[in-house]
Amino acid sequence: MTSWSSFSQTAIDSSKIQLTKPVAKLVVKDLISGDGLKLELKTVREVLEETNKKLETQTMLVGNLQTQVNNFVTIIDQKDKQIDTSSELSNALEKQLKKESRTKKLYQITSAVGAGAILLLLIQK
Repeated sequence: MTSWSSFSQTAIDSSKIQLTKPVAKLVVKDLISGDGLKLELKTVREVLEETNKKLETQTMLVGNLQTQVNNFVTIIDQKDKQIDTSSELSNALEKQLKKESRTKKLYQITSAVGAGAILLLLIQK
């Protein structure tokens, strides 16, 4: 512990200057509050440092999430293009199938008429 006499000051002529008891109490009170404020400042700085670290981490996470969103948008766009291409191919194949179906019917009719004509010729002879 510190005694009241330890707060005395030494002047150039080496004579002691002593504080009165009320003044010494105020000095001790100020020193204690100063120590408390130093400790509080240290704590606030530590909290601020941790908060800054968390902010940096959150900023990185937001950046990563934004990159993921951009990737998902790109994937969706590519899937939409694939669906459009698939639809176009389906329509083209459907048209080609109808065309082939008509051609097949035409060949069937022509074959039936030809077979009928051959039968008529065979019957007439």
